[in-house]
Amino acid sequence: MVLYWARLGSLNALEGVRGASFWKRWLGQELASADTVGRVHAQLENAGLRRGLQQVYGRLKRNKALRGAGEWDVAVLDGHENHASYRRHCRGCLQRTVRTEQGEKVQFYHRQVTLMLRCEKMRLLLDVEAQLPGENEVATALRLLERVLPAYPRAFQLLLGDALYAQAPFLNFLLRHGKQVLLVLKEERRDLYKDVLGLLPLVAAQKGQYRSRDCLWWDVTDLTSWSKVSVPLRVVRSEETYQVRRQSDKQMSQEKSEWMWVTTLPVARASTALVVHLGHARWDIENYGFHELVNGWHADHIYKHDPQAIEAFTLLAFLAYNLFHAFLARNIKAQLRRAQTESFWAQLIAAQIYSEAGRHLTARSP
Repeated sequence: MVLYWARLGSLNALEGVRGASFWKRWLGQELASADTVGRVHAQLENAGLRRGLQQVYGRLKRNKALRGAGEWDVAVLDGHENHASYRRHCRGCLQRTVRTEQGEKVQFYHRQVTLMLRCEKMRLLLDVEAQLPGENEVATALRLLERVLPAYPRAFQLLLGDALYAQAPFLNFLLRHGKQVLLVLKEERRDLYKDVLGLLPLVAAQKGQYRSRDCLWWDVTDLTSWSKVSVPLRVVRSEETYQVRRQSDKQMSQEKSEWMWVTTLPVARASTALVVHLGHARWDIENYGFHELVNGWHADHIYKHDPQAIEAFTLLAFLAYNLFHAFLARNIKAQLRRAQTESFWAQLIAAQIYSEAGRHLTARSP
């Protein structure tokens, strides 16, 4: 936890904070070497780390700190590649052939699927599953959900995902478990996509607003074109107009974007505006999850190139992330949170850890 809270970025940097009195307060003994820490994580029983994540979630849930978006408790699912190398590989590495200036090369990489809970005041990382060799991302996601749903039976009612998950087995799996789904719809070859395009001229567009964007929305319901899905579906299309400042000449220009989502949400419980806002909320896992973990927590660093160790370090990063954000949301007053960035609080925690280690080292010096 010190490794992540102090934003150290490597086991060697952690090894540098080696005040014996400091570590005895945390561990009851002096810190092990970087090699030993990596080796131990390759042998950890990761179910225990997952129980730690569940305990944090359970405490926050009991304290009513995990309010969702309106009446919906929302989770976001997405895949992320956290490592790639042409040389280093392990038994858990995936492989692909990449064309380079020196010709084709085999690249080794790790990819995982993450589930994030999106709440009103914070976001919690619930679990992660590594993609196995020869397996696609959807199969990995289903394996993750098979473990998560019994562990967090009431954590979320609605799952958000990108177009990759718009597959009938995936939707039917969630429907069988009583969950609603909202996914990006991109595949132009789908009968559902073609039918929606044919029906749009017959549906009156609604004017709407998403943040500072002027929008036109079309909402088409009771679609049965996707016969392999067990329920009728609903498709919402959003055409959005907004202003951007060009970097070349600093002038404002008008841009347009178009989005389309397929969902099982009923019209009576989810307005068109809510569907649009939830559809865009899928990016939370990129902006507040992967982006923050990589750039702020060094979570893409491979501390030990072993699939078990990679999963253990990732789960520890999730636990540190959840505790950090729970601390900010529950222990720092709103006025202070607004006055400082999250980076400020991270640096303050890191400085406190370093000062504690330095104080104990100084006290032991002759």
